[in-house]
Amino acid sequence: MRITRRGLLASAAAGAATSIAAPALAQGAAGRVIVIGGGFGGAACARFLKALDPRLDVTLIEANPTFISCPFSNEVIVGLRELKEQEFGYDGLRKAGVKVAIQSATGVDAAARSVTLGDGTKLPYDRLVLSPGVDINWTGLPGYTQAAAERMPHAWKAGAQTLLLRRQLEAMHDGGTVVISAPANPFRCPPGPYERASLIAWYLKTKKPKSKLIVLDAKDAFSKQRLFQNAWKALYPDILEWVSLSSGGKVNAVEPDSLTLVTDFNRFKADVANVIPPQKAGEIAALAGVTDRSGWCPIDPVSFESKLQPGMHVIGDAAVMGAMPKSAFAANAQAKACADAVVRLLAGDKPIEPRLINTCYSIVQPDYGISVAGVYRPQKDLFVDIEGAGGVSPIEAPATTRAMEAQLAHGWYKTITSETFG
Repeated sequence: MRITRRGLLASAAAGAATSIAAPALAQGAAGRVIVIGGGFGGAACARFLKALDPRLDVTLIEANPTFISCPFSNEVIVGLRELKEQEFGYDGLRKAGVKVAIQSATGVDAAARSVTLGDGTKLPYDRLVLSPGVDINWTGLPGYTQAAAERMPHAWKAGAQTLLLRRQLEAMHDGGTVVISAPANPFRCPPGPYERASLIAWYLKTKKPKSKLIVLDAKDAFSKQRLFQNAWKALYPDILEWVSLSSGGKVNAVEPDSLTLVTDFNRFKADVANVIPPQKAGEIAALAGVTDRSGWCPIDPVSFESKLQPGMHVIGDAAVMGAMPKSAFAANAQAKACADAVVRLLAGDKPIEPRLINTCYSIVQPDYGISVAGVYRPQKDLFVDIEGAGGVSPIEAPATTRAMEAQLAHGWYKTITSETFG
């Protein structure tokens, strides 16, 4: 059966990220599973593990008592939402029977199959799932350090950085210049820089119309490019300028003291500089030995088991997933398939080959949404697109369709956060 775009959007709105049947468990099979990372991947995986087999001893390890969501944080930057609306706790997981340890995981002993916590406690596991998200690669862009991020915020981890960028925009004079630096692939949320550019352009248009926004890009192509560029041409023709890689858009260095971004051919002085730097898998992934030289985690796409460390599984932004993007929807889908695989392996069965869905929504202005959807299957060591099964928003669409997609985006967010955090 051919999967249509309408069907994908319906599934997305209903929160159906993947289709999995409960495995037939061996008599008495159970085990200890530790999940590190309490985001859309880790929290969903822990919850689904417990739902699939209530006998499992499932422990979620997360350093922060409150998860701050990145999806829709661009709306916080421009004043459409408050950061409080991005915050979620873990009481729902506790009620579902998941043990929650609010501590940092500081080490993994693959031989002993144990995780060390910040207080020195060692927790044993039969299977370990890592969903650590991304860390900033502080050596990836000359001049960009943790101190520099206080002058030129990345806001690519939601929280204090989100509010810092918001305050800088609010303080900027009308007639100022905002510069966004978009990194080369791979990075978290491929459409994210362009949604951010759209919403900042909307903010400037409505609040500071004499101002200008420049997007310096390390790529010539990006997710939903025609949709974004058509919208920019219609909505922000005198405000937003995109400079591609081939036009000299790649930022080679930054100078935080003067808020300057340096490319091959030019120096861009900003009043507000949003530098989205290169990224890598979260630190615990390297400590566990599941990252390769790229800084990301190669996995078997059927079981999500690490190619480098048996008994460990990696999901979400940290993993190498091929065509499947680094997004919250993707992490949630992978979490469910990984939980199913782990339960089957603990029961002595083989994991089944998953088919996973991803939909990425972007908000161009408050009543204007666009999206891209895809369906993926394992092939060799990666996920590949199932040809003809995905799609994007229509290039030519009436305002009612764009408004509906914006509503779908908010509906999806409500569904996935409710499902994940309860």
